[in-house]
Amino acid sequence: MSTNETDTDLSSEALWAQLRFEAREASRDEPALSSYLDAAILNQPGLACALAFHLAEKLSDRRMTALQIKEIFHQAYEDDPAIVRAAERDMHAVLTRDPACFKLLQPFLFFKGFAALQVYRISHWLWRSQREILAYHFQSSVSELFQVDIHPATQIGSGVMFDHSTGITMGETAVVGDDCSILQGVTLGGTGKETGDRHPKIGKGVLVSVGAKVLGNITVGDGAKIAAGSVVLQNVESLCTVAGVPASPVGGPCAEAARNMDQTLPD
Repeated sequence: MSTNETDTDLSSEALWAQLRFEAREASRDEPALSSYLDAAILNQPGLACALAFHLAEKLSDRRMTALQIKEIFHQAYEDDPAIVRAAERDMHAVLTRDPACFKLLQPFLFFKGFAALQVYRISHWLWRSQREILAYHFQSSVSELFQVDIHPATQIGSGVMFDHSTGITMGETAVVGDDCSILQGVTLGGTGKETGDRHPKIGKGVLVSVGAKVLGNITVGDGAKIAAGSVVLQNVESLCTVAGVPASPVGGPCAEAARNMDQTLPD
């Protein structure tokens, strides 16, 4: 498979076949991991079961066993298969956008941004199913394990990449569109203690760079770029690059910022 060349999605069958191929290679090359690779991937019938097993192993503790967690994940995937398709698109987004990623196996096994996003998707399913306490439990676990804090009610599209991910925070009424790239230290937050709809709405294909803060019930248009360290307090137009504290437009339109991962600013 070529890497970092195209953001065209793989079919579900092709992605699963590629992940299994990589797992077999890794099992051969690193025998110390072969038992886990067998259990997590090679002995599983499909990606949904593999995700449920792997994430349950990460999340299990004295409060909930891996078996209990795995059953919840299976329930979610059976009830809403779109969650699995979103995971496929998320994994492929990492492969095609992260220059440090050369195999699907990397985000599946090791990238905490990918793991945090998949557990959020289960928390969101629980939230929509009026199982708020369990949704909060998984939110808390993700915050403790991966340093990513996403309210279960947040709405996040598919094909999303959390790069590095440490310190990402998203509030209850935040919305993130499809195909966005969000880097470490990003906050989608409110501006005070107001209630109701109070968090940002991020369009499709937006790049939110390292340490950016987007605050309040504002809209960031499709394809926009938010520069590193910016504090965004007002609406951002589509295909616009903003930078600064407070952020303001700089330069001309940007092109496919989230896919290209171009964090530079125009001269």
